[in-house]
Amino acid sequence: MRQLLDVKLKSKVVKEITNGYPLLSKEAIEISGVSMKEGSILRLIDSNGRYIATAYYGLQNKGIGWVLTLKEQEKIDKKFFGKKISEAVAKRASFYETEDTTAFRVFNGEGDGIGGLIIDFFNGFYMVSWYSEGIYSFRDDIYQVLSEVIDARGLYEKLRFNHNGQYLEQDDYVLGEKGEFPLIVSENGMKYAVDLNDGAMTGIFLDQRKVRKALRDHYSEGKTVLNTFSYTGAFSVAAVLGGAKGTTSVDLAKRSLPKTIEQFAVNGIDYEAQDIKVMNVFDYFRYAARHGLKFDVVVLDPPSFARTKKMTFSTAKDYPKLLKDTLKITNDGGIIIASTNNASFNMKKFKIFIDKAFSDANIRYKILEEYQLPEDFTVPHNYPEFNYLKVVFIKVMN
Repeated sequence: MRQLLDVKLKSKVVKEITNGYPLLSKEAIEISGVSMKEGSILRLIDSNGRYIATAYYGLQNKGIGWVLTLKEQEKIDKKFFGKKISEAVAKRASFYETEDTTAFRVFNGEGDGIGGLIIDFFNGFYMVSWYSEGIYSFRDDIYQVLSEVIDARGLYEKLRFNHNGQYLEQDDYVLGEKGEFPLIVSENGMKYAVDLNDGAMTGIFLDQRKVRKALRDHYSEGKTVLNTFSYTGAFSVAAVLGGAKGTTSVDLAKRSLPKTIEQFAVNGIDYEAQDIKVMNVFDYFRYAARHGLKFDVVVLDPPSFARTKKMTFSTAKDYPKLLKDTLKITNDGGIIIASTNNASFNMKKFKIFIDKAFSDANIRYKILEEYQLPEDFTVPHNYPEFNYLKVVFIKVMN
């Protein structure tokens, strides 16, 4: 029997919860003797005991749970999950109908009404990512619904929550056909190799789909392109297919080399004609400056936080410096594709970082294009802070 608890909200958060804010933070609730367990259903009430919303308890880095409904009579059961997932799948109907893109997000957590649950589609296979033990406790109901709503060749899952001090991030085949990896998916006609059974990542970040297309279609022809924090080289593939004169992919992870070679290979690109560096991006900047290397286009998509033996990097405080270092190796008239997925600041703040970097370097610039999450990455209405992706195409004017 699932635990059902009355939990009192602090008065200052009642209005925003009522207005559709989905995240339940520790600071939002009054301290009480109530003992909450992962997966407990929380009946959120105000100081007078009036019903406000229903949530579930599930610890993850963002908070202690997510609001599921504002309707007091709505039960959190298989029917509830079926409704939410069916609605999400229907919203993506056009994605299922196109042949040139076969990888996209089917269910985007709080944007589709169930925070902590992510479902992605990869050419007939589905991958479910669970971000807390709380949401994982509903696993049986959700998988039963999925088997009824979607037609999957195979189903995989990733456990992305903290368990006894460890992030499991393990992969697991769930049901259906076992995939042969790498699995080849299409994205706007480009091919990418993905692996649903190889660690925390799949080999491609689906939220950058429109950015890769823009790079291929408008910014690559005849250009030299530097792809920093390159992961598996997806941006480099887009650049080559867009007619780039040459690409350089730089990432510290040793596996970035074979993975980038693989991405080039599935697109019929001679990887030996491209440059792939396994090294710290910041060291590469110094290397490039020393050797007088400059690029026409630089893709700058760092992790929100990174630590090496030599340094600690945070986009929230270090992005202006990163941009200034980038300017030293960018040609006059060149393009910097500045990107971040740090949810702790918005697009306006990101543009302040950009302006600071160019002002400090005494270089003029022009913003050509901006991107945030694509339409399959639904975000909650009224709360744009959940639209974490920020990408700005910047032209260096001096």
